[in-house]
Amino acid sequence: MVKVLRCRDVGIDCDFEVRAASEEEILEKTREHARRVHGMEEIPAALVTRVCAAIHDE
Repeated sequence: MVKVLRCRDVGIDCDFEVRAASEEEILEKTREHARRVHGMEEIPAALVTRVCAAIHDE
């Protein structure tokens, strides 16, 4: 089953949406997006927790 995450799901005003086969892949792509687009070299632990909670099956 495909997993989905949107920046808006964690309260960030951004149209980014990612789909992947696993939560691990979602997190990897989200880290890359956060670094490239939002200038975040490291994602705060509290945000990682929110991201993990917001990942859902499509």
